[in-house]
Amino acid sequence: MNEYIPSTARWVAEQVELYESSGCTNGTTLGEALPVIIVTHRGRRTGAIRKTPVMRVADGDNYILVGSMGGAPKHPLWYHNLKANPNVEIRDRTEVYSMRVREVTDPVERERVWKIAVEAFPPYQEYQWRTSRVIPVFVAESAIV
Repeated sequence: MNEYIPSTARWVAEQVELYESSGCTNGTTLGEALPVIIVTHRGRRTGAIRKTPVMRVADGDNYILVGSMGGAPKHPLWYHNLKANPNVEIRDRTEVYSMRVREVTDPVERERVWKIAVEAFPPYQEYQWRTSRVIPVFVAESAIV
């Protein structure tokens, strides 16, 4: 299935629509100053195309994707989709990249990328304190080998 199904979370669907309908000139931030990227991925059950805005956290040519969900007790739904199918498309303003994600489980690497994420978006640390789960972190790397 190649059909795009917008998120049932209204703010997510509206953010993606604004981002894409403006030619990627509007909706590129949450609020006034927090840059976001759009992660396009496949639904693990439906196979449908899903699009999720996440905070823009760069690590060189890679992106760090944090499944914080504001410190909620459960992982965001997109976490499960990325685990099932790690091939994604990242839209960073007008640039689009085919990438592959991997969950960071090595403690040393996780500490390094977590620090980068918290520096880019300090509330991540508060979200981790707020929940008993370990907030998952992915690195999106170029899919071209």
